[in-house]
Amino acid sequence: MSDTTKLKKIKEAIENAQTNIQMAKHLLSEMGITSDVDIDDEPAGAVEGKVSEGPEGKIIEGIFDGQNMNGPDGKQYSVPANYASKSKLVEGDTLKLTITPDGSFVYKQIGPIDRLRVVGTLTKDDQTSEFRVLAKNKSFKVLLASVTYFKGESGDEVVILIPKDKDTKWAAVENIIKKGEEVKTVIDEDNVNIIDDTDDDLLDDKPEEKVDTE
Repeated sequence: MSDTTKLKKIKEAIENAQTNIQMAKHLLSEMGITSDVDIDDEPAGAVEGKVSEGPEGKIIEGIFDGQNMNGPDGKQYSVPANYASKSKLVEGDTLKLTITPDGSFVYKQIGPIDRLRVVGTLTKDDQTSEFRVLAKNKSFKVLLASVTYFKGESGDEVVILIPKDKDTKWAAVENIIKKGEEVKTVIDEDNVNIIDDTDDDLLDDKPEEKVDTE
């Protein structure tokens, strides 16, 4: 079966599914039945957001999941690890992706979620070489780019950002405190604020980045 034939069959299947959904909704309405099942026409994996076209290109607003951006079209868009790391993106942040006419991807953070700052310990799995942060009796995934940026090592103290009112598997690395480094800490009930002499220029957020694609 050729790719053209496969695409045609996929399109027909989608159209048939949409027709069946509309028919099911109509029948339920006629019967006066309120279904406990939420039936919608959004693609699987879709999140809140919007897709539009403009002079600058195609614009997609989606939600950062800790590693990628999930769009309202049900698609997942790769977010450069260096950009996510330097911008300290947190799972749940709203991003705007502009796909320019030349195929470049331009990301911008437009809706940061409320954050909680906590301190944990950096660990490394000897088998997978995956870094994690142990904090608040949980193990959080972190981007490798964030750890290498601060030259983190297993056992280092890590300041991370996590969603304030949302459960998460991912954390954004705000800073890494090397063993033996003198740091003044101020601790309150919910947040841990770190005051140190790190060069602020190295930690400035970069809210927008252009990524060239092949």
